[in-house]
This record gives sequence, structure tokens and C-alpha cells, in this order.
Amino acid sequence: MGTAPALAGPRTQADARCFAQHYAGGLLHDLGRRASPAPPDDHPAVRAADCGLHWLTGRAEAPPLVCPVPLAAAADAALAALRSMPGADALHDIDGAALLTERAALLGLRRSGAQSAAGACRLLSCRDGLLAVHLARESDWTLLPAWLEASEVTDWPSLAGALVQQPQARLLERAQWLGLPVVAVAPPRARCAWFQQLAAGGIAPVSARRRRPLVVDLSSLWAGPLCSHLLQRLGAEVIKVESTQRPDGARQGHAAFFDRLHAGKASVALALDSAEGRGQLLTLLRAADIVIEAARPRGLRQLGIHAEDLVAERPGRTWIAITGYGREGENAERVAFGDDAAIGAGLGWIMAQAYGSACFVGDALADPLTGLHAALLAWDGWLRGGGGLRALALRDVVGHVITATGVDTPWRAQSRAWQALLEREGIAPQPPRWRHVCKPAAPLGADNARILAQRVSPC
Repeated sequence: MGTAPALAGPRTQADARCFAQHYAGGLLHDLGRRASPAPPDDHPAVRAADCGLHWLTGRAEAPPLVCPVPLAAAADAALAALRSMPGADALHDIDGAALLTERAALLGLRRSGAQSAAGACRLLSCRDGLLAVHLARESDWTLLPAWLEASEVTDWPSLAGALVQQPQARLLERAQWLGLPVVAVAPPRARCAWFQQLAAGGIAPVSARRRRPLVVDLSSLWAGPLCSHLLQRLGAEVIKVESTQRPDGARQGHAAFFDRLHAGKASVALALDSAEGRGQLLTLLRAADIVIEAARPRGLRQLGIHAEDLVAERPGRTWIAITGYGREGENAERVAFGDDAAIGAGLGWIMAQAYGSACFVGDALADPLTGLHAALLAWDGWLRGGGGLRALALRDVVGHVITATGVDTPWRAQSRAWQALLEREGIAPQPPRWRHVCKPAAPLGADNARILAQRVSPC
């Protein structure tokens, strides 16, 4: 997987303009499809400047920085690949690149260098390297004494002071053991697939694909909800399922951003600590054509739900599993969010190569970029009559864009060439923008009675 040709660096600006076309074609090729998607043919630097990605990158007190990885063009390409499929005309008014930055527009976020735009992730030095430490949850702070074996760590300055005394390898090992989202600033991997096919599943008859697909979305925050939002725009019925004990944390964030992702979806809240709630969830999953989940693998397994079994149980099901670092292997249980996952893919290291010091690029961009790729993967599964179990990792989606660019790209020279192109064409970095929200999302559990009566209650 991953057939988009690498860019040849600053020597081939004309080739750079074709990146989105090649990247979209590579995504479709990986799915066994032939199509001629038509993403915007602007230069990747122009797309990033227009959507707000450059505006969100660099130090607050300095001019914006040009990221030499075509991330905005890749978002355009993923959306173009999706639009090229049957039934996807409804996405004509969505700007792929702008999806990367619309949260920042709504929240009024700004670039902040070694601190993420949202503020919860920072690049901090340890004894022998640089780490991205993401403390988004209140519980993360309570784990710091155990992580560092030090009691007097209560804020960012004291954390920075404690980290410089400790070796990177030990910090990473203990963070993984405790479930803290911590990753090293390191070079990108030489090759990175954007998804894995983990189980095939059976194919539903053509007659079963003529109806409206049912999507059961168990995910939270950004990547998974964006995926189901796009599927809803394509005509799918989407049921957002949350735990009554631990609802989607995004409900406590900016209301307009939550509405943007969830308006029009049915909301079901289940008591997953009870046998009844777990049974209701299982029944909903068995009714689904597409399932989206973004938990660590053991999360659903602890509830007695196994994706492999449900995929094998009924022909036609597509199960989209989104994780930080992959569903299998030693990193399967690692926690990740959009900002630290992008650093884990190599973006921090690339920015250091280009400008001398690492910094964040955009706002948690691994999330929306993964959401776009996940929607492509899910819709392809529906159209072919069942996609089986398909897994995406936040880190690997960003990593795939980097490897499609070429990991041996001269990053400093490319960033300078792209900056010179913008200056030559008189293009200034624009602040991010957001789409209008038409109506609010449903309150938690607002559709329990209707959905449970339709999908769960015995006839």
C-alpha cells in the first residue's frame, strides 16, 4: 500500500503541483480501484497557506512557518478520492484542506511553537532527546509522580525540570506502561502504510447495498466523528453511541465544533457497566453495516465484543478501527492524540531539519487527516459489499503522507523553495476558517427510546 510517487524536492515545483492527483490515485490503487479523481491542482504550499495550516505553524512571536510536507494537499486528495466513488456527489461543498484547521478557527487557536495550538501538548527536553508530552486529561497529571518517580511535579515548569534528568528510553517505557501519551521526536519511518486489512469478512448481495447504510459510531473526539460526519453527508444513517459513565469528552469542549461533527446523528447513551447495556450495544453492532471505533483494542474486548467475530458473523459488514499506533503488535495499547501522533510520525523532526528546532504543525492534524482517510476506507467497504476489519493509526496516516513525499527529501531546501514560491506569487498565510453550523447536535441519549425500540427491542 502507499503507491503515490515521492516528490523530488525543490527541483520539481511542477511535480509538486501534481502531488494531490498522484496521492489520490495511490489511495484508490491501494483499494483496488481505478478512477481519475480531481483534487485542486494548486501547489501544496498554496493550499496550506490558504487553509490556515501555515498560519498555525511556528512560534507565536515570529512569522508563520512553511511545513515542507504536503499535508493540506493530502487532505484534498483523500477527499477527492472519496468524491470519485459512486454516491459521493454530496461532498462537493467541502474543502478537504480546510477540515484540518476548522477546529482552530472555531476555538480561536494560534501557533505556539513548541506548544500545541490547543496547549495540552508540549515539546520538552529529557537527558538525551526531545519528547512530545500530551496532558489533555486531568487524570494524566495525577500520573506524573508515578511516571517520573517524583512527587513535586504539578505544572509544566516543574515537569520540564524533572524531565531533563531522565533518559528518554526509560521515560517512554514508563509512559506506555501508565497509558500516558508521550512520544519521542524522531525521524519518519522509511515506509508507512495508511491502513491494514486485518480480516476480510463476507460480501453482501448487491440488493443489500441499495438501501441506506447504517453506521454505528463508537468513537469520540475528532477522527472517528469526522469519518461518520462525512458518511452521513453521503446518505448514511449514523447512530452515535456513548457510555453514560464516560461520554465523548468533546461534549465538554466548544459546542459549535461538536455540533459541526454531530448534527443530524442519533444519540444513544448506554450503561456499559451493566449486562443490559452491553447487550444493547452488541445488538446495535450486529445491525450495523459500518462500525467506527477508536478505542484501544482491549477496550471493547473487556466488554465481550470482538470485532473479528462480528465481521465474520454477517456478510457485508465494514469495521473501521482507529488507533494511535496500530491495532496489533507492541504499540497496540499506546494512547495517542492528534498532536503527539503527528510528532510520532516525524513532523517535529522534519521541522527541526527545516528550521533548526522542532515545533508543532497545525492543530492536532493527525485527527482530521485520519478521519478523511477513514471515510474513504469505510465508503469503499460499503460499496464493495463489505470491507471486513480495516485498521488505521493516527501516526501511520501522517507517516504515509511523509513517505509519499519522500523521507530523504532535503527538508530545509524544500521549505525555502516553497516559501519563495509563496512570496513570488504574493500569497500570504491566511487564518483558518470554519463552515457554518446549521443546527445543534442531539443531547446525550436523546434518541435512546426511538433507536432502542427500532433496533434492540424484540418484535
